[in-house]
Amino acid sequence: MGSFSVWHWLIVLVVVLLIFGTKKLKNIGSDLGGAVKGFKEAMNEEQKRPTELPRNSETNGANIDVEVKDRQQN
Repeated sequence: MGSFSVWHWLIVLVVVLLIFGTKKLKNIGSDLGGAVKGFKEAMNEEQKRPTELPRNSETNGANIDVEVKDRQQN
């Protein structure tokens, strides 16, 4: 008791095929494959993006200046 034999799995497979049919199972498999492919492509795009923060010259220090001015006014 506790583990299934090969015969149990074959019966489960036959029941699933009878309920869903081979065409629907094929569609589910292709949908799942497309989702996995899309996920892999998204992961590759994420790895290609630069992870550097912008340099101080690129931000022109605007955020820091505003914070300092707000603190001085209070």
